[in-house]
Amino acid sequence: MSILLWPPPLLLLLAALVAPATAATTYRPDWNRLRGLARGRVETCGGQLNRLKEVKAFVTQDIPLYHNLVMKHLPGADPELVLLTRNYMELERIPLSEMTREEINMLVQELGFYRKSAPDAQVPPEHLWAPAKPPEDASERADL
Repeated sequence: MSILLWPPPLLLLLAALVAPATAATTYRPDWNRLRGLARGRVETCGGQLNRLKEVKAFVTQDIPLYHNLVMKHLPGADPELVLLTRNYMELERIPLSEMTREEINMLVQELGFYRKSAPDAQVPPEHLWAPAKPPEDASERADL
């Protein structure tokens, strides 16, 4: 009987500790699926952004700093990061609604998008095609 009395407070404490860790949605890139990643587009509806302050801050303040990342307004769309090839073929869609501004910035940088110091800053030549990376075996095929 005493076993039934002590778990509720312990379970409440455990739930309180675990909830913040599971509240944020994290995205882990599948690099095999993202071969050919060359650009990105954030699709969203202006009305949706008004209720999502973190995503709105990213869209209005951070997107202009990223090379090869643009914003596209679509009526009724939930915010998503659409990853594209050089030929604009869609590789993957990542929902942004549950992410913080910091999480979105970390994700975009992990994916290899170059962040400029200012919206009109020059992009260094080595980052012009970012986030695209040359094939790993390109040197082996150079003579073909």
